[in-house]
Amino acid sequence: MYRKILMRMRMMNATRKVAVGWAKEYKRYLSTTTTNQILLSPPLVSVDLPEIWGSTSTLYHHHPTQSPVSHAKIINGKSIAEEITSRVASNVKRMKESIGKVPGLAVILVGQRRDSLTYVRNKIKACEEAGIKSVVAEFPDSCAEEDIMTSLSKFNEDPSVHGILVQLPLPEHLDEEKILNLVSLEKDVDGFHPINMGNLSMRGREPLFVPCTPKGCLELLLRSGVGIVGKKAVVIGRSNIVGLPIALLLQRHHATVTIVHACTKNPEQITYEADIVVTAAGVPNLIRSSWLKPGAVVIDVGTCPVEDPSAEYGYRLVGDVCYEEALRIASAVTPVPGGVGPMTIAMLLCNTLDSAKRLYGFT
Repeated sequence: MYRKILMRMRMMNATRKVAVGWAKEYKRYLSTTTTNQILLSPPLVSVDLPEIWGSTSTLYHHHPTQSPVSHAKIINGKSIAEEITSRVASNVKRMKESIGKVPGLAVILVGQRRDSLTYVRNKIKACEEAGIKSVVAEFPDSCAEEDIMTSLSKFNEDPSVHGILVQLPLPEHLDEEKILNLVSLEKDVDGFHPINMGNLSMRGREPLFVPCTPKGCLELLLRSGVGIVGKKAVVIGRSNIVGLPIALLLQRHHATVTIVHACTKNPEQITYEADIVVTAAGVPNLIRSSWLKPGAVVIDVGTCPVEDPSAEYGYRLVGDVCYEEALRIASAVTPVPGGVGPMTIAMLLCNTLDSAKRLYGFT
């Protein structure tokens, strides 16, 4: 019996030492910047911890605030994205001067959806600002699937194209899965390829690309000094684009993650327990103050047009979170617009640059 207790105590001490030592290294990494470093997000395999179970009660103390915060910190995604884009541009310029090459992004755009046109226009504009070459292949709503497949195949073979983006959603008559699966794994800068998603989910594996919006959410948390290790995180929404990958990403960074979706019982009660809330439900003002624990950090991915005759275009954008209420109770919150949206585009630029660096062996 004594031997079992001793072994148990040794295992607990080993767990503490590993976790505390890793936490110090992780903190040191996040505080260190180099000329070529663009993001704070480290390689995922570098943050993997051995799965040693023991008493963790002394490792991660969390004492939630018991009274509402006077005013939450606003996480300015727009300014952070501008800084990242500037760093990408510097790297692109250095690449061009060193080897005479620049990253290239190809976009497939089908139809005339107003939101899709706006998103693509913003992405192309960002590419221009960063010095990244871009090309858009446009197709009518009624186009044949074979036309898109042919265009994708050409981009896959084009050595000047390092990233391929299929703007979603596609018209219903097109097989979205079939089209996305044709995108070359090495050029899947959206990070939606099943192999990239699989590697994101597995300890010890590194995806070639992390999906842009989840990657942007993580970067916002890190740059805002939000601790993730050991924290309770709730992700609202389970889409392949945001909900699933951000849940996997937070888990890889050692948060305890719960996914809330349309079939979840007591979603308000579950969300209230979270230290970090990432919501991507696409439902305007779904998350009220009663959903949020005082001091929680809120990342609002939702972008919903709401009619507003006083607005320039007759509508305004709101998020999943009732913003004014969140400001009074959260410790930090992203605005809509100006929060996650600009970061998504900045991460697309980063992924395209990384793809070109990988191909040319450029560091």
